[in-house]
Amino acid sequence: MPQAMKFLKSNLSSIRPVVLLAAALVLVIGPTVAPARAETREIYPAPEQAGLDLTAGLKAAAAQHKRIILDFGGNWCGDCQVLDIYFHDPANKPILDANFIVVHVNIGHMDQNQQIAERYQVPLAKGVPALAVLDEHGKLLYSQRTGEFESMRHMESSAVTSFLLQWKSSRSGM
Repeated sequence: MPQAMKFLKSNLSSIRPVVLLAAALVLVIGPTVAPARAETREIYPAPEQAGLDLTAGLKAAAAQHKRIILDFGGNWCGDCQVLDIYFHDPANKPILDANFIVVHVNIGHMDQNQQIAERYQVPLAKGVPALAVLDEHGKLLYSQRTGEFESMRHMESSAVTSFLLQWKSSRSGM
């Protein structure tokens, strides 16, 4: 019998409990960490779409008396994926829908739409996702200057809730 087979046969009984424990942990822990391992979805349109989307967002915000959230990131970014999951969380989606127009700005691989980020004082070098909040007329109210959400996968959905509540208009009913 080859040496590898003898080793495997003699150690199989000690390996089996470890494999079973690992499988059990994946089943138990897996659902609680799902946002941290979000599948890559197409959240951010092509980079060249950003200017048109921003113009449309400004128009919609003025017509609906809502604020704008500029969400800078990329489809490759795991933290950006988690932020989008948190935006759609049942605690956040009603606040978001009632108060904001979201404009996703695709930054490519940190090499696209730099001029939009600069215009709204968002230093992309600090990490993404990075957000800016504009009033209904397009005036900058807030920009993330220190990468507050760049580790979104390690944050809770409640951090997004707090952000939305802080930056919604005081005129809002929600």
